[in-house]
Amino acid sequence: MSVTHKNFLYYFLSILGISWFWLIGFVFLAEFPNFAKDFLHANSHVFVLFLAIFSLGIGMGAAICNRLLKGQIEATFVPLAALVLSLFIFDLYLAIGLEKPVMHALPLLTLEQFLSSLNHWRILGDLLMIAISAGIYIVPLYTILQHRSESTHKARVIACNNIMNALFMTVGAIVVMGLLKLKLTFAHIFLATACINLLVVVKSCRLLPGALIKSLLRMFLHLIYKVEVKGLENFPADERVVIVPNHTSFLDGLLIAAFLPEKVSFAMYGGFMKKWWVKFLSPFVEIFGLEPTNPYVVKHLVKLVKENKKLVIFPEGRITVTGSLMKIYEGPGLIADKADAKLLPILIEGAQYTAFSRLKGRLPLRWFPKVTLTLFPAQKMALPKTVLGKQRRQMIGDKLYQLMSHSSFLGTNVNSGLFQTLLDAKKIYGANHRVVEDIKREPLTYQQFVIGSIVLGKKLTKWARKDEAVGILLPNMVATALTFFGLQAFSRVAALLNFSTGIKNVVLACQTAKIQVVCTSRAFIETAKLQPMIAALEEQQIKLLYLEDIKQSVSIFDKLYGFFAARFPSLFKLCSKTDPANRPAVILFTSGSEGTPKAVVLSSKNIHANQGQLASRVDFNPSDIVLNALPMFHSFGLTVGTLLPILYGMKVFLYPSPLHYRIVPELAYEINATILFGTNTFLTGYARYAHPYDFYSVRYVYAGAEKLKEETRRLWADKFGIRVFEGYGATEASPVIAANTPMHHRSSSVGKLMPGMNYKLDPVPGVSEGGRLWIHGPNVMLGYMLHNNPGVLVPLHEGWYDTGDIVTIDNEGYVFIQGRAKRFAKIGGEMISLTFVEQYLDKLWPEAMHAVITRSDEKKGEQLVLITTKSPAMKNEILQYARSHGISELAVPKIIRHVPKLPVLGSGKIDYSALTVGEKEDVCYA
Repeated sequence: MSVTHKNFLYYFLSILGISWFWLIGFVFLAEFPNFAKDFLHANSHVFVLFLAIFSLGIGMGAAICNRLLKGQIEATFVPLAALVLSLFIFDLYLAIGLEKPVMHALPLLTLEQFLSSLNHWRILGDLLMIAISAGIYIVPLYTILQHRSESTHKARVIACNNIMNALFMTVGAIVVMGLLKLKLTFAHIFLATACINLLVVVKSCRLLPGALIKSLLRMFLHLIYKVEVKGLENFPADERVVIVPNHTSFLDGLLIAAFLPEKVSFAMYGGFMKKWWVKFLSPFVEIFGLEPTNPYVVKHLVKLVKENKKLVIFPEGRITVTGSLMKIYEGPGLIADKADAKLLPILIEGAQYTAFSRLKGRLPLRWFPKVTLTLFPAQKMALPKTVLGKQRRQMIGDKLYQLMSHSSFLGTNVNSGLFQTLLDAKKIYGANHRVVEDIKREPLTYQQFVIGSIVLGKKLTKWARKDEAVGILLPNMVATALTFFGLQAFSRVAALLNFSTGIKNVVLACQTAKIQVVCTSRAFIETAKLQPMIAALEEQQIKLLYLEDIKQSVSIFDKLYGFFAARFPSLFKLCSKTDPANRPAVILFTSGSEGTPKAVVLSSKNIHANQGQLASRVDFNPSDIVLNALPMFHSFGLTVGTLLPILYGMKVFLYPSPLHYRIVPELAYEINATILFGTNTFLTGYARYAHPYDFYSVRYVYAGAEKLKEETRRLWADKFGIRVFEGYGATEASPVIAANTPMHHRSSSVGKLMPGMNYKLDPVPGVSEGGRLWIHGPNVMLGYMLHNNPGVLVPLHEGWYDTGDIVTIDNEGYVFIQGRAKRFAKIGGEMISLTFVEQYLDKLWPEAMHAVITRSDEKKGEQLVLITTKSPAMKNEILQYARSHGISELAVPKIIRHVPKLPVLGSGKIDYSALTVGEKEDVCYA
């Protein structure tokens, strides 16, 4: 095996550098005895002190070098260390010049006498710094020599190094002897050493021109931005790689060039090649201009990658102006594909807050934000060889986008509590940034919101212990958000009660989650006419806390506590670091259509992960205003509609009811809303009553919870010029599972799965296409609480959740919902069990047989159809029974039809597949 020219250069330069270290070390160690005794007139203890300081300094330098390089194997700080070495040797020369001649007849100085002189301390300091500099200088050279030596040549390389070391020390000894023969003093010898070493520094800078600049640049950037580099172990030193970072600011290139282990090459637009700052970068990076008119550019870059040069290309092609990923070009992936190389994603965070970004007016900029570079494992695109041409380019572009968005998601901090993230948001977006408002029109800033949450949460702690669930029975308003975060601040679990499901289900929900305390409002109870529900809760010995009473009890001391705790949360033991992010934080409830609602237990990590997944695909920013009329007891209204804007710096306007079809569009117009969330039913209602200009400021409209109809999509496009993006989720997934986005959208699909999620499709008998969707990911719930075992968390088996939906997923990753695997109906966003409806009808009319099926409904999505042998079957009787038993009116059949008998299978079960309802609502047998 032959040694390449590049490796030979590494060997040669490393051996020369190591040998020079031994030459200087020999000069000092050889002269220490004479220097201590003959010049300083000190005894042997001082000589031993010199040796101890020199040895200690070498060790300190090695430790400092390891800390500076953080495991990287490179010579970045070698020229700088050599320069510092010369400076302190020169200072040693100056310190020696201040020494007064000593009569040799006098006794030698003891150690105590020697240390009594201030100039002697200076000499000791110089020796220590010389040794530290030498330690920083020598460690990377030895490491490079051993690491880059091929196994077949390592013994010969080390032998060559030892021979050169001995040769240099011999030359050093001869030179020193000659200087002493010429009657030169120790001071002159040290001065000569400093000057010659300075020449070595100059020569090393010529041989390694970028090393000194790189080390100085790295120190400067680390000083002002506290740059942290993560995942350096993922840097493939000996593999072909194309580096693909996100582009947040003009600092990105400097950061990558300064902190990556090896010299990198940049491919950039040819128009930038003449810029002055490009010439500044040229000593320590290679820059190649990209000319769109030159057909050989790609071939040239492919050749460079094949030569194992680390090529950096920003896939976005420009600095982000949204704060999120911009359009991704397939060029870097195409080069990696042709060069048979891996793609190394790098996530740059923090640089977008500097003045060098293009987000002025969108993000609050700061002088010295912390900057983090995270290197993720390099990946190779596994593309079928049969895919060629345009289709291959498109596939490469899609895979590159998935890689970049997944890297962006992985940068999400999912390991902190929700209240800690609120504090971080206050720091990032500014304490005076307005973040939440409701119909009272009293917007709160982050500072006011945090203080209010702490004061309210402190009051609630008297009634619930840590990790205990506290019920929230409130509509969409600022006080609800304050209550939620107040519970999070003191490690209580927020359980949001769905008051629309009826008295029975609310009581069952409290029993399932072992809720002993419920926070509500007298004004809300009176407006919503929920007095019977309150009475039912009181019968269950559940303590009711009213916001009006809590507000009256707040004293000046409570306000002072909130004020200081908001500024010094750690001193007041808020959001303790010991609280794991995967502990229960939120409880939401299923509709209870099956008789008893299940409690869905979510952690802070689940919610953070889902928000990070969505933010990696959609460009939200602090200039956005979110109008949220979806109730918080639904995961869509809580996680996406409320928590996402609050924690990501957006202002959210909370409205208590999504059913006010005339008011919501007017509000959107008045507050200049840019983002709106809703269901198909609600969006259809808004579109019918809204003025064409009401949604003039809206950027994004997202629909979920039920199927988005083509008519609704077309109505919004024609009337408002807005494209509605359909998503798909489940409470158990916190809730977003898939979503269409501006860059990846396909009508009739629910978009692509969120990054970081895995899925599997189980075959379903009788279904030829697709399968039953199971999902796994960081956003999937901790588990259920069930009524037959209240308060006990039942985790999912190996973290997999069965959505109960039959779906197909095409080759590009788009998800298409085919239908429900279970007999459920989705009415107005609520899941209604057809079996449960039949069960309560059996209790009402036990003498008859009943079958409940569904048919489409333009307003609600689906409607229930009761086919019964009962005659007459009156809807008023069903409605009266449902109300008396606390059953939601959504579970009351819309259409009732009488038949003499129902078709049955051989097993005696009703044959639902044989039942259909025609357009004229006549019952037919299929």
